Amino acid sequence: MHLRVVFKAGLIILALQFSQYLQAQTRAMAPKIKTIIVDAGHGGTDVGARGRYSTEAQITLQIALKLEEKLKEQLPETRIVMTRKTDIFHNVREKANIANSNGGDLFVCVHVNAAPPIKHRELVNYKTVTYYTGKGKSRKKKTKKVPVYRNWTTPNPRYGTSTYVFAADRIDEKASGILDDERFESESEVVDVPDPQSPEAMIKARLWSQKFFKSSVRLASMIENEFTQIGRKSLGVLQRNEKGIWVLQATNMPAVLIETGFITNQDEEDFLNSEKGQHEMADAITKAVVSYKNLVDAPRPIGATGMNNNKKEAPEPQRGTQPAAKPEAIMPSGTKKAAAKL
Repeated sequence: MHLRVVFKAGLIILALQFSQYLQAQTRAMAPKIKTIIVDAGHGGTDVGARGRYSTEAQITLQIALKLEEKLKEQLPETRIVMTRKTDIFHNVREKANIANSNGGDLFVCVHVNAAPPIKHRELVNYKTVTYYTGKGKSRKKKTKKVPVYRNWTTPNPRYGTSTYVFAADRIDEKASGILDDERFESESEVVDVPDPQSPEAMIKARLWSQKFFKSSVRLASMIENEFTQIGRKSLGVLQRNEKGIWVLQATNMPAVLIETGFITNQDEEDFLNSEKGQHEMADAITKAVVSYKNLVDAPRPIGATGMNNNKKEAPEPQRGTQPAAKPEAIMPSGTKKAAAKL
């Protein structure tokens, strides 16, 4: 009788362990990225940067629409949500609300860069000017020669792509330090944007950095690597935290802002307005997003019994997936020591 009770108890324990194992297997196989948010920067009354004949808002919408189509084709079981599909304006808070309310797992923001014209100054002549010194009877008339300059500007030749991630307290710095073997906008006239220096915003920013910074830089690096594969010049993965990038921190998910080129460069404006150029950029971003999703969604090994001792499952290191470039670590806190905490 005693042996029978022990045997039944053993069966129950084995059944529970097997059930836990199956549940762990199910969690390991479930996709982590189910919804991707695609944001076409600017729009409506906010045209963004201007080129010779086009605007940033026009280009970002065309690339974003092509990106949506390609992502749906490559990831048919993944939900793709657009923040806009027409020429309308949302401020950054509204964009973030769209992303968060739709349960986004990834935020991809498409932008176009711009560089100010180069100023030139040339001495062309001198002219004589009259001036007076002293007062009353001691007042004297004098002359002197002053230079005459010709001022003009020329278009800035700067070109290339870059991908931004949010940084809690760094401005315009190289982002890295997280490219190890772990799996891990400048919208004009925006309103209702939190002050980055407020205590609440700084706390939220650091929480965001701890949770999503690694993943964001991983995706950004993959995107820039794909751009180089199609012959584009990459200016790298950058981090910034001023108003235009605040939308990245306001989204509760890994997020990147892609500068697809310089509209102020004639060749790049032509490329970004062409069907060929838009398809190439959308293809490159799609490849990077698909690779990133496959990396994140890859099943993770579990113990033989399926037990994890109530600890959070650690991601499995993935070999051979690391981007080619690995610049020096610059953490949002501004210290390399912070890398160990992220």
